[in-house]
Amino acid sequence: MKILLVDGTIVGRKTGAVLEQVKTYIQDFRPEMELEILSLADYDHQFVDGRPLGEYNDSMQEIARRFKEADGYIIASPIFQGSIPGVLKNTFDLLHPHTMRYKPVSIVANGGTYQHHLVIENQLKPILDYFRSLVTPNYVYTHTSHFDADNNIINEDVHDRLRELARVFVQYAEMSTHLSKEALDID
Repeated sequence: MKILLVDGTIVGRKTGAVLEQVKTYIQDFRPEMELEILSLADYDHQFVDGRPLGEYNDSMQEIARRFKEADGYIIASPIFQGSIPGVLKNTFDLLHPHTMRYKPVSIVANGGTYQHHLVIENQLKPILDYFRSLVTPNYVYTHTSHFDADNNIINEDVHDRLRELARVFVQYAEMSTHLSKEALDID
């Protein structure tokens, strides 16, 4: 099973640090899972404007291919100005609506205020619901104070919640193998 861990920003290191920790915890539960980190900072982005996928550059086509080939996702996002980064939304806009259908997804996010966790509920979950993803009920929101100067997670409660997120994600991934990804509807 191939799991894509998506670092949904082109700046900063905290989301990457959280993804690395989640990756370790998933490996503790299911070492046979193939875990790949996709860092949006590594790609040459174009503004998604509705044209066919084949008209975008190789970087954009590679992102779409990696999403399509994945069997599940961990989406990591910083919260900027009370919203997800434009580069992450642009990535979602690039994907075909069936790309993430019935595939497990867990969310981790970080921000500078504790109120920004609501962005997960008000923005990320509705987008993932549109894709009909199997969104795990537990997400982890981290705050700047949960990290040291080297972006290591120093809060034990955050570690506990990330372990639990990994455990639940693995269960959702197992459940998803029994679901057909074929669309029975026409949308």
